Amino acid sequence: MTDHADDLALIVEAAAHAGEMAVDMRAAGLITTYKADKTPVTDADLAVDSWLKNRLLDARPGYGWLSEETADDPARLSRQRVFVVDPIDGTRAYVKDRPWWCVSIAIVEAGRPTVGVVRAPDRDETYTAIAGGGALLNGAPIHASKTDAIEGCALLADADMMRHPAWPTPWPPMRIESRNSIAYRMCSVASGAFDAMLALSTKCEWDMAAGELIATEAGCLVTDHKGRALAYNQAKPSAPSLVCANPALHRLILARTEPIDLPS
Repeated sequence: MTDHADDLALIVEAAAHAGEMAVDMRAAGLITTYKADKTPVTDADLAVDSWLKNRLLDARPGYGWLSEETADDPARLSRQRVFVVDPIDGTRAYVKDRPWWCVSIAIVEAGRPTVGVVRAPDRDETYTAIAGGGALLNGAPIHASKTDAIEGCALLADADMMRHPAWPTPWPPMRIESRNSIAYRMCSVASGAFDAMLALSTKCEWDMAAGELIATEAGCLVTDHKGRALAYNQAKPSAPSLVCANPALHRLILARTEPIDLPS
């Protein structure tokens, strides 16, 4: 079995090329359509996905494949290692020439991501991690913040959700910002640029796998809103919600979110 360092080199190279493809296709003009859930998909999403699938499975023919833009093949469930890919995470930002999009690639083994890369071409940022080896941004180690109070923290979340009157206890003042890409949000917490991220809606494995590994290796805790660990290469490849923060802040956020029962 190929070692993790070789796998990381493969996916880093692939993510870099995929990012260049996406940038070039956007410059040439995109064709955008909409999925049933009204989220946009461009011809670049599909072309990058196809290129990545061919490149990665040619290099690792024994691995499984799960991505946002490929019809799911249950054969992946029996594979020891599986590529979990979002060819363009944050398509809305990508289409609008905003920099908060990325190529996200992870390799999952026994239900957990072991190797991951998130490449943000417009930011010239490459986040990488191998399980047990720490997290890097452009080759330099990154670490989660030490913030241990919700008040005044920097949070990536939907501002309207945080102000919603249904919260039993209103949230204190925070710096709340949004980013379209889930993977990039998690990397922003991993690097300490933000203190936490919170999403109370379903997130798919391809949104989370690489970002979770990078965040975890940077010292974050990543769970759903009830504190349950995430698992990958599942028959239903999604989680109901997502919380990513350093351990102290994660505990404080969960105290507010754990009582919530989201609709299934």
